[in-house]
Amino acid sequence: MSAQEREGLAAVEARIARAAAACGRDARSVKLVAVSKTKPSEAIRAAYAAGQRAFGESYAQELVTKRGELADLAEIEWHFIGHLQTNKAKLGAKAAVVVHAVDSVVLARELGKRVLSAERRAPVPVLIEVNLAAEPQKHGTAPSELAEVIAAVERERGLALRGLMTMPPFGNPEVARRTFGALASLRSLHGGESVLPELSMGMSGDLEIAIACGATIVRVGTAIFGER
Repeated sequence: MSAQEREGLAAVEARIARAAAACGRDARSVKLVAVSKTKPSEAIRAAYAAGQRAFGESYAQELVTKRGELADLAEIEWHFIGHLQTNKAKLGAKAAVVVHAVDSVVLARELGKRVLSAERRAPVPVLIEVNLAAEPQKHGTAPSELAEVIAAVERERGLALRGLMTMPPFGNPEVARRTFGALASLRSLHGGESVLPELSMGMSGDLEIAIACGATIVRVGTAIFGER
């Protein structure tokens, strides 16, 4: 087992535990998704051997390839965390256990249709990505359009609405805090935890802030696998 993955994973788990304790939360209420995009299957095997089970991929074809290469890892859980193009929805429907970044009515319809045609045994859990900072280079629905996308997901028999996801502008902790707080507020406006139980937010540089703001899922790559 590679020391990088073992030591990185232990350090991140310790950070999550400290952050949860600092705000009176149980560390078990925060799920760690190890962001393995662009990393070789051997690195994922090493993290799996160290106890990690949930892994995040951002490219549909890469996810399909790695899923095949690592099919012997019985408990592995694949999360698709990147922008899913509608013409790649078929791949996401077949390979992902959870899709974090549904960002439009059109994608919700296409993904739902593809899940049904793939004859999966249960609906695919999805989160809706919200672009709270209105950054043009990032995907995600606008807050004003969130209700429409929620309704679209709820109409699809192949999808199960699980929550919201966001990415703040890079490098500013106070902006990150405002962004994460805004996502939690949006959840409250759209049905609360009973409708949207998951908040996927926080990465290597800001996971502590995200946990303080209510994150239930953090997506961490660099701090586990090293720089890309």
